Amino acid sequence: MQIRLQVTLIEGDQEDVHDLGSIERGTLNFEPLGLSLEEGKAVLHAFQTVLMEQQISQQLEGVRPCPDCGVQRRMKGHHHVLLHTVYGDISVNSPRWWRCACDVQGGTFSPLSSLMPENTTPELLFLQTKWASVVSYGATVDLLRDVLPMGKTLNAETVRKHVYQVAQRAEDALGAEQAFFVEGCQQDWDALPMPDGPLTVGIDGGFVRATGKGWFEVIAGKSILAFKRDQIEDRPSSKTFAFVTTHDRKPRRRLFEMLRSQGLQENQAVTFMSDGGDNVRNLQLYLSPNAEHVLDWFHVTMRLTVLGQMARGLPGDIEALNDVPERLERAKHHLWHGHVGQGCEELSDLEVKLSSALDSSQVDPTCLRKMKKYVMDMMGYIGNIKAYMVNYGERYRAGERISTGFIESAVNQVISKRFVKKQSMGWTPRGAHLLLQIRTRVLNNELEDLFRQWYPAFRKAA
Repeated sequence: MQIRLQVTLIEGDQEDVHDLGSIERGTLNFEPLGLSLEEGKAVLHAFQTVLMEQQISQQLEGVRPCPDCGVQRRMKGHHHVLLHTVYGDISVNSPRWWRCACDVQGGTFSPLSSLMPENTTPELLFLQTKWASVVSYGATVDLLRDVLPMGKTLNAETVRKHVYQVAQRAEDALGAEQAFFVEGCQQDWDALPMPDGPLTVGIDGGFVRATGKGWFEVIAGKSILAFKRDQIEDRPSSKTFAFVTTHDRKPRRRLFEMLRSQGLQENQAVTFMSDGGDNVRNLQLYLSPNAEHVLDWFHVTMRLTVLGQMARGLPGDIEALNDVPERLERAKHHLWHGHVGQGCEELSDLEVKLSSALDSSQVDPTCLRKMKKYVMDMMGYIGNIKAYMVNYGERYRAGERISTGFIESAVNQVISKRFVKKQSMGWTPRGAHLLLQIRTRVLNNELEDLFRQWYPAFRKAA
């Protein structure tokens, strides 16, 4: 049995039939049942070629006459342009015409330059950037070649360049950086409509292997919107963002635009949670007048846990240090309930006791010096971020967040799953930053909307 595939182009009363190829089938077996993948690729490539030739031919016929005088423009020559599409590489005959005598510009022009400003169609560019944010550039090429009639011109380097071009175009459209994003006054804020549910923003950092030796830091964040008022059910929604600290020049603008995409209003409650580091603490300031800044409890209790473990190794023959574990528990209790001053007093008394033990002890003072250093570091840490410490016990009993556990999973999702440490590949700060912008947009389901802004007819409903 031979099956011939044809496509009929109908224009008015005229019909033009084009052969797409033929398929032969013999005795029915399970393996050749239906179309094979390679046969499907060949059919799609042939159909794409016929369709594009017809579309371009009609376009050229429509613009050949001069719009002012109607005279047919003269042909100077033509050249072939290789257009990369999702159904293969298509060689397009691009003519060059002389401008009409009534055109003051004179000279020649290419009528297809406005129709095809790029050599890669938006659909293929979207697929390349989307999958490159999920898997490696090489795996993206293998994936597209497996399921689509890709040409041999597609390679990992081409995909990488396209990802960087898309990300850089989005970066160029980002607004200017500002030190202060709050606008208006309290009277203006009170006049705003009722906002959606509160926003909880967690910010943390991770590290990516650099090209050559070393690592560089990446800041990642996740914003959770409790609910939207136009929804029947209170369903939380979230978005992520990330950037390379040594490369990005607009980190605050990036975070602000993400919050605004979630409907941020000046009268909306926003809670920022972080570990208290300078780079993340300064990032979240002056973005909202109703913002609350909370130090993550996990980072506080983690330091206290380390001190508790060190206390177990103190010499047991020093009677003055027998109550060190109890003092640490009291300090933890005060900090848990927001009594920062009393917690610091307990740590200060502990530091004095350790100093006295160092002066009078006859045993090896190494562990005492180390314990004293960690206590002083803890006091300095709390002193720097005491303004961000709250009554954690009260928040916990009220069912509010006290830790950034949700951002730990976001860091793993944004950074670790794509920039895994097990890979030997090194990254430049710019390359990692641009790929992160595509990855976060894919995770936020925003990449398709971004392409629709650039290409209004992109992926219209069939």
